[in-house]
Amino acid sequence: MSRTKACITAMGLAVSVVVLLSVGVQVPPRLHAQIGNETQAPYAGQQSSAVPALSETEIASLRSGAGMGLARPAEINGYPGPRHVLDLASELALTADQQARVQRLFEQMQAEAVALGEQFLHRYAALELEFRGGTITMEVMQQQASELGQLEGQMRATHLKYHLLTRPLLTVDQLAAYSRLRGYTGGVTPMQHTPGMHP
Repeated sequence: MSRTKACITAMGLAVSVVVLLSVGVQVPPRLHAQIGNETQAPYAGQQSSAVPALSETEIASLRSGAGMGLARPAEINGYPGPRHVLDLASELALTADQQARVQRLFEQMQAEAVALGEQFLHRYAALELEFRGGTITMEVMQQQASELGQLEGQMRATHLKYHLLTRPLLTVDQLAAYSRLRGYTGGVTPMQHTPGMHP
């Protein structure tokens, strides 16, 4: 390779690195995210958490009834969740009656989600204990994994249900404003979403 060609190649690589560093690598959020590097397991340290094999953040989210992104299909398609509607009560100009009705939906959702979260944690702990004790069998694994899947489905259905129930309480203008404020339509910087928050 000629010296000129080598210089051009090196400059191209340098520009690529600068672009990547300035823009960042966009990784879509996942319900069961795995975070780690090539040498350290993504679950290192979780063996000593309150429910081994789950992170403390996951445990706290399940115990608090947080959405954990379970209602995203509703949230991004014009079906607001009660928690965020209450957070945006002023911006949406909710009436006193609207706010009271959405608050009741939120409290009902929380009660249901917390109960399901506790059941999920109980079943998850039982499965982890079977593996830790070396007593797991194929039949037990399949049964407990199925039960966990059903509970996760129920949690998702619970959050989606309250998005469905919230939408009719808002006007067309409020729904449009919600989408703008949450960043699903143009014109407003999206609100920041931290792990464990609703939807």
